[in-house]
Amino acid sequence: MALLQEVTSSFLRRFRAPPASLHRIWASQCRHASTEAVAQETDELEVSSFLQAEGPTQQAIERFDPAGVAKRRNRRLPPSRYQFRSPRYYRGPLHPHQPPRPSEPSSREFAPGPFSLPRLEQTYHDTLASDYMVLAYAHLPPGQTAFKKGDRLRRWEGDSPYFKNRPLRGPRGGDTLRLLRKPVTFRNVPQLQRVTVHTMSSDAINSGAALHVSGMVLQAITNVRAEAHEVKKSVAGFGVRAGMYLSLTCELKGEDMYHFLSKLVDVVMPKMKDWPGVKGSSGDFSGNIALGLKADEVALFPEVEVNYDMYPPKLIPGCHITIHTTATTDQDARLLLTQIGIPFFGKLVN
Repeated sequence: MALLQEVTSSFLRRFRAPPASLHRIWASQCRHASTEAVAQETDELEVSSFLQAEGPTQQAIERFDPAGVAKRRNRRLPPSRYQFRSPRYYRGPLHPHQPPRPSEPSSREFAPGPFSLPRLEQTYHDTLASDYMVLAYAHLPPGQTAFKKGDRLRRWEGDSPYFKNRPLRGPRGGDTLRLLRKPVTFRNVPQLQRVTVHTMSSDAINSGAALHVSGMVLQAITNVRAEAHEVKKSVAGFGVRAGMYLSLTCELKGEDMYHFLSKLVDVVMPKMKDWPGVKGSSGDFSGNIALGLKADEVALFPEVEVNYDMYPPKLIPGCHITIHTTATTDQDARLLLTQIGIPFFGKLVN
């Protein structure tokens, strides 16, 4: 019985077609049927240029001239389509012409740099910021809530009919509201924002050379070109006329600011004789501290000291230095400047 089954299976294997040949036969039959169907349907369609697979003629190719069409067009595109520089004004996120990022050289706001890494900046990020958080930490025991202050604006009290629907009064002592102080966290640690160096030369009333010397001195110690300001009103008692240029200002940010403060704290202040420090009442109640330097103290800057013979001694000006910080109170700003190395004396007014 087993022998008969083996003979039968070998006979069937010999006459059975391989699966590859069956697939080839089936595919050829389908291709033939589809070709005949498509040919029959194509013959039934009307004659159209859409069915003719012909390329463009030689005349159409010669007439194709997009540059010439653009030149012959009477209506030009908007001027902003032809300019390379970014638009002067930002017209919103939906405008088709968006200015590039400030980090790109083609941007109007592009500022090259930084070219150095000031030591004062490194010290702030590595040491001063974390130390400031420790010094300004206010501990609240568990279960105790922070003290809530009253309303900053006062109501009008009395029976007068004019008090009804009247705007609230300002705080006692003045109508100016001071900035609110938020608890110091790692998100809002006060830091240096910018430094303003200002000088006024009274000798420039009679001679313009004094103003040029003042500008050279400020530019040497700040590494920023000074901006001159003209007088707005005439003062006959001092011989000042409107339109005269008597004062100069330098705005320091970034690297120049850190380098200037480093020179001021490490080089100039140690050389100043009998200098008690910055007055404790200095400040504008908004986190900005100001100090002044006399002419002989400005001469202690290394840029002026090494070229002292280049500047006329009597024309070297004094200057006012305003340090702007992100702090909202003078107390926080004073604490930051004390960490940097600026001393304070006298009664501290917060």
